[in-house]
Amino acid sequence: MRVALAQVDCKLGDVGANLRAADKTVQDAVGDGADLVVFPELALNGYALSMASEDTSLSARDERLAALSTWGPDVLVGFYEDGGMRRYNSAGYLTAGSLTHVQRKLYLPNYLVWEERKHASPGQSLRAFDTAHGRVAVLVCNDAWQLAMPWLAVQDGAETLLVVVNSAADGGPDCLDNVAYWCDVLQFIARMQQVWVVFVNRVGEENGARFWGGSRVLDPYGHVVAQAPLWEPALVTVNVDPSAARRRRREVPLIAEARLGLVAREVDRLIREGGDA
Repeated sequence: MRVALAQVDCKLGDVGANLRAADKTVQDAVGDGADLVVFPELALNGYALSMASEDTSLSARDERLAALSTWGPDVLVGFYEDGGMRRYNSAGYLTAGSLTHVQRKLYLPNYLVWEERKHASPGQSLRAFDTAHGRVAVLVCNDAWQLAMPWLAVQDGAETLLVVVNSAADGGPDCLDNVAYWCDVLQFIARMQQVWVVFVNRVGEENGARFWGGSRVLDPYGHVVAQAPLWEPALVTVNVDPSAARRRRREVPLIAEARLGLVAREVDRLIREGGDA
C-alpha cells in the first residue's frame, strides 16, 4: 500500500477550517497514488483545548469525518471526540465514506504544560483491525511510549502501527530532546515488534509550543525508509509492504512465543498487590 504522511498544521478550535484543509490534503494525496492518508493527533481541533473559546468536540459518526474518505484513500485523522458524558482524544479510521475504527488515547499526559486529563478521559481498549491494506493498529502519541501497548497491538495481529502525535520541542530548533526520544522509541518498536511503524507528527506553533514534524516510516528491520522535514508542512508518500513484517517474523521469531498466560498471571498479581489497574 502507499501511505501518505500528512504532516500538517491546524487552527486551534476552528474545526471547519481544519476539515477543509484536511479534505484538500486528501485530494493532493490522491494525486500521489495514496491508499491511506494519515493525519496527526487532534488534527481537526488543535492541542491546547483549554485555550479554545468553546467545546469543539465531534461525534465519531459526524458525516464530515466520513466525507474525508470519499476521494478514494482510507483516512486516519485525529480529533477531539464527543463521547456523550465524556470527551476523548481519538483517532478515526475512515473507509469509503464510513467509520471503520476509533482508537481513544489510553495514556493521557498530565505534567508540565501537558494537561490532557483536564479535557479528556482515557480510552479503555486497544484493538488491531483489518483493512484492505492489511491488519493495523493505532497508537495515539504517549501510548507508544508505554512499551506494553505496541506489544499488545502486535500480539493482536498488527503488521503496521499507525502512530499519530502532537510532539513539541519547547526550546525551539536547538532543543531536540523529544526528537531523539522519538527516534529511539520508534526504532525499538519497529525492530523488537517486527512491525511497520508509520509516525505522523504535526507542525506549527500553538500556545507557546512549537511542533517539530519529522514524520517518518520505519520498516520491520528498524530502518527509516521515508522521512518528512523538521518544522515545516509536508505530504510524503511511501510504499509499505505488510508482508515484509511476516517475512521478518519468520527470519527471527522474536514475538511468536508471547506467554500470554504468564503475563496475565503476573499482571493480576501486581494488581492484587496494589498496582494501578
